[in-house]
Amino acid sequence: MHRYLLHNGEIRDSTQPLLSPGQVGFMNGWGVFSTLRVSKGVLFAFERHYARMRHDAARLRVPFEFSAAELENTLQTLIEANQAHDATLRVTVVRNRGGLFEAAGISRDSDLTAFTADLTSWADGVHLNYVPNGRFGACPFAGAKITSWAQNLTWNEDAHQRGFDEVILLNEHGQVSECTSANIFCIHGEHVYTPPLATSGCLPGVTRAVLLEDIQLPGMTICEKELNPADLANSEQVFITSTTRDLLPVLSADRQPLQQNQSALRLLQQAFLSYRESYVARHTGSKEALAV
Repeated sequence: MHRYLLHNGEIRDSTQPLLSPGQVGFMNGWGVFSTLRVSKGVLFAFERHYARMRHDAARLRVPFEFSAAELENTLQTLIEANQAHDATLRVTVVRNRGGLFEAAGISRDSDLTAFTADLTSWADGVHLNYVPNGRFGACPFAGAKITSWAQNLTWNEDAHQRGFDEVILLNEHGQVSECTSANIFCIHGEHVYTPPLATSGCLPGVTRAVLLEDIQLPGMTICEKELNPADLANSEQVFITSTTRDLLPVLSADRQPLQQNQSALRLLQQAFLSYRESYVARHTGSKEALAV
């Protein structure tokens, strides 16, 4: 984490005590968050992150009182305070009131906090293992990106202790859902598949959405499909996606090597990076025009 953080619109030193045990959201994981990529000072795909946070906040009854412009502008103050022009940014909105353990003297319905950190240097690929019943696709809150994250952290820590990088979470039907902090894709010929939001229980990742909705390559179809472990084992290439990883190949699952036909993956990686560069260029131009 960098030196400064954002707390309810104010830049604070990260060593300052700012939380109260009586804030319901921090005691119970009652909040929503998103992780954004800052590229050349631009919050990449901010509109998508904002829309998902607002949608999830409504589902979880977390007060979310920020317009898109207000939130983007206040996050920009944090970027400038830390000079974090190429970094990762985590923003969280937590509920302060409700439940049995609300403290007296809470003046806000929700708190907004954000911090930045250096980009992570990932390896050339990841080794995963399966976790049965890690997601419940029929849950009404499936796919919400919420701050109650202990299960994911525990699975991730356990994977590291056993020599894996991450896990593949299966749903109640034994179908592939996602990783703890990444979506998963597989390539079969001209088709690129990822588990469906409606049934798998996976989170609607922003990188996932960009691939499905904005990346078009000749002779290649990117779409949703229910997948099982055999579909991954028999695919030409498996890869995971996230804001911090972009598109990263999966080298093995449960210690079984997976096929590595990365030519199609390289095309997807190049298309995604070009999309991000174009997005950043457009938004950099807009900011410069406003400054003039």
